[in-house]
Amino acid sequence: MDAAKTIWMNGKFIPWDDAKTHVLSHTLHYGNGVIEGTKAYKTEKGYAIFRLNDHTERLLESAKMTLIDIPYSVEELNKAQIELVRQNDFTGDNVYLRPFAFLGYGVMGVYHKEAPVETVLAAWEWGAYLGEEGLKRGIRLKISSVNRPSNTSNMGKAKATANYLNSQMAKYEAVECGYDEALLLDDQGYVAEATGAAFFMIRHGVLISPPCDNSLESITQKMVIELATDMGIEVVRRRITREEIYIADEAFLTGTAAEVTPVREIDGRVIGGGSRGPLTEKIQSTYFDMVFGRIEKYDHYLTYIS
Repeated sequence: MDAAKTIWMNGKFIPWDDAKTHVLSHTLHYGNGVIEGTKAYKTEKGYAIFRLNDHTERLLESAKMTLIDIPYSVEELNKAQIELVRQNDFTGDNVYLRPFAFLGYGVMGVYHKEAPVETVLAAWEWGAYLGEEGLKRGIRLKISSVNRPSNTSNMGKAKATANYLNSQMAKYEAVECGYDEALLLDDQGYVAEATGAAFFMIRHGVLISPPCDNSLESITQKMVIELATDMGIEVVRRRITREEIYIADEAFLTGTAAEVTPVREIDGRVIGGGSRGPLTEKIQSTYFDMVFGRIEKYDHYLTYIS
């Protein structure tokens, strides 16, 4: 990870290397924290944060679900993120922002009510999450032996740090088996999501994505559905079985970090022509035009930093 100049922590901008916490912080031991992933893109008018308000609202919603009382408003956190990008003098094409909150030092034991809440905003330059080659050629996907936890055992709608142990184990398994990424099924065997991204497939010209029954409500997934609909592509949200994805014409992942990443292979089955498909490329190209401020229609999703 490339260090930046400053981090916003509990209302103050401090040097990157001074953003520290105690080893007995509650979240380190019991896993209750909430995170977001947001991106700023270098447009012709300077950096612009994509769907800033949506991501900040989701952070506070996740905190409410997990009983973490973040003492800042959406407006305060938005303003701080804008200033964070401005202060750090970035030069790359895109900047990743990580707003998060965790339980700090002062309480031990599972009951966390009295644990202090630490709120942090960090940003750094970060390239393609699944690689530049993956964006062009497509990635290899493996269905994980680890399922997405059911709604009766987890809070899948919260972007909570504890949820990512599940993703971490699935990702490790996939990479060690020679794949790029893992796809998790739910407890009934239907497609849920990748380790940090939503899943789409295309069959007979129809764009299909699973419902968010037990997984995060993805902001990028919602954006891609809007783009596809505006392009005249039929979009269907429904359950997807393992067998269906093997015979998909095209497939791709979406997320703040993953952006729009094509899938060329799943469990040893070649998807379509074994490379980025034509509809995927069209959606991907439109997505990047949008986040880089080249489509006026979607400019309202960008928060420009003067």
